[in-house]
Amino acid sequence: MLRFHFAQGHMGSPCRIVLYAPDAHSAQAAAAAAFAEIAAIDASMSDWKAGSELSRLNESREALVSDRLFEVLSIALRIAEGTGGAYDPTLGAAVEAWREARIPGEEERKEILSKVGWRHLRLDPAKRRARIEKPGVRLDLGGIAKGYAADRALAALARRGVRSALVDLGGDLSLGDPPPGAEGWRVSIGGKGSGILLLRNRGVATSGDAEKSLEIGGVRYSHILDPRTGVGLPGGAQAIVVAPNATLADALATAVCVLGPEAGRTTAASIPGVEARVRAGEWEAETAGFAALLAEDAESLPTPASGR
Repeated sequence: MLRFHFAQGHMGSPCRIVLYAPDAHSAQAAAAAAFAEIAAIDASMSDWKAGSELSRLNESREALVSDRLFEVLSIALRIAEGTGGAYDPTLGAAVEAWREARIPGEEERKEILSKVGWRHLRLDPAKRRARIEKPGVRLDLGGIAKGYAADRALAALARRGVRSALVDLGGDLSLGDPPPGAEGWRVSIGGKGSGILLLRNRGVATSGDAEKSLEIGGVRYSHILDPRTGVGLPGGAQAIVVAPNATLADALATAVCVLGPEAGRTTAASIPGVEARVRAGEWEAETAGFAALLAEDAESLPTPASGR
């Protein structure tokens, strides 16, 4: 098997695929299918694109949706419920305000928060129908769509017979079978306690202000919004989550950042197959099994999350 590397830009982030295939033709065909899957998900779930399926649902408030979007919304609601709303797919109104790079006043914030709440989204599995029950509530899948796209891209590779592969979509990683002769993919994690995770057939996601942050009035805020306040988390909140898939890891990385180290660790530990390390400033906590995922020859590397 030969190693191949492909890179494109998708969903506002760099996307790279590392795979092992018998020849260049097979590798290129598989990668093309994976990138096409990501592009299709972006076209469906982007809140930036006026014609996307998600944007149309936000405007109509009720619609018959595609299998892909229904699946993501279903997963999102389960995670929202399981994290007590620390992850919330109905943060659209708060996200729109935060994109203006300002902190809303108290009255405006109350108005914004009145339009946030995962219980306002209802799904009908029998009809594959989604309904937003309260006017003004807007869906935003920024905390889950990239992880889902990475998983679906990995599945597209597998359908082409490529199972030894890695998909990295802006730091959300979906990992398949390891490289030939290796125990797993080596995923470097930076910051305090940096090292290398050795993983196979898992998902990994990082969240925090290491790469995306905003400074207002001399205070640094993360791009991650707290559903309880509608404002970005104070600087220093970071998390790395390992889960059975990247979809779950993506959403949980956001949730545990919001919850903070202790509550975040407790929540992550309650979900089968999930391990996490959560930090807020100098305060850090990790699940009992996180250290066991580190390679024995782990070395300090500066990249928050990358696979090789």
